[in-house]
Amino acid sequence: MTPALFGRTAAGEAVTRHALVRGTMRVEIITYGAAITAIEVPDRDGRSANVVLALDSVEAYETVSPHFGAVAGRYANRIAGGRFALDGRSYTLPVNAPPNTLHGGPAGFGKRNWRVAAAATRLALARRSPDGEEGFPGNLDVEVVYSLPEDGTLRIDYRAWSDKPTVVNLTNHSYFNLAGEGSGDVFGHEVTVFADAFTPTDATQVPTGEIRPVEGTPFDFRTPTPLGARVRVSDPQIVIAKGYDHNFVLRGPADTLRPAATCTDPGSGRRLEIATTQAGLQLYTGNNLDGTLVGPSGRTYRSGDGVCFETQGFPDAPNRPEFPSTVIRPGQRFVSSTTYRFSTV
Repeated sequence: MTPALFGRTAAGEAVTRHALVRGTMRVEIITYGAAITAIEVPDRDGRSANVVLALDSVEAYETVSPHFGAVAGRYANRIAGGRFALDGRSYTLPVNAPPNTLHGGPAGFGKRNWRVAAAATRLALARRSPDGEEGFPGNLDVEVVYSLPEDGTLRIDYRAWSDKPTVVNLTNHSYFNLAGEGSGDVFGHEVTVFADAFTPTDATQVPTGEIRPVEGTPFDFRTPTPLGARVRVSDPQIVIAKGYDHNFVLRGPADTLRPAATCTDPGSGRRLEIATTQAGLQLYTGNNLDGTLVGPSGRTYRSGDGVCFETQGFPDAPNRPEFPSTVIRPGQRFVSSTTYRFSTV
């Protein structure tokens, strides 16, 4: 693995790009945001293409990236009102998705340059999030490891530990387009989500606390369904999010690696299978892409041009004791794993 200079941040920090290659698969990651910038896999005819949305400069990742490929943290997704309480003490966070905190705040993990801890057959990126960073308690040491355990499979392992009680929720925020980056919308992609329920939100996209069955709703992806089949219906939840941007309650016990979702592009034949140890999966259809961002293909990104499968703890769990806990304490470790397996049909 030979690192290459991707660019420099506004503060002058060097951002390096690293490539993992195994068989027909190539994955590129930059140290800024620990972000995936390319996943190249073949279609049914053996033609390779990058299947994640990306940008071509550090400046773009610093200023305009909607978390393309980045690690979201210290708390992925939303925390209501930018505040939570832990052990009787209240914590206030910066609000960057009014009135809420999103993905750890405006200077969350996706806006930090990570250090390389190991680079050989795997890439380990690490950083210390100091006590009080973006309002969160505790010095939190984090490591994210990217590896290709077999041809066609990308694995991400997350580890974190703190010297004070704190909350942690980490995910990868890649936008997938299995037809190829810049090829248009993903509404023809057929998706399965291994969940019988989801967590509806209020008007600010924070969960209400309800666990709602997917049966009879536009959120029923228990069998393969085109993403666009119900994305324009007048369901209030779809209207609030301008598409899909919701947490699904995955089947089976958390902390065990189990199927979370599948996604197939009928045109190229590419198929993606996601497995995770996390309790939830945020399905997001790139609703806020508005045509102002240009990818490496030279094409603009519009609403629906990518789909995210964000494996995660539940949004706003620090304020929802009925949700699975996202608290860790000294002596405990946050541990999770997610795999993305690519094949063709």
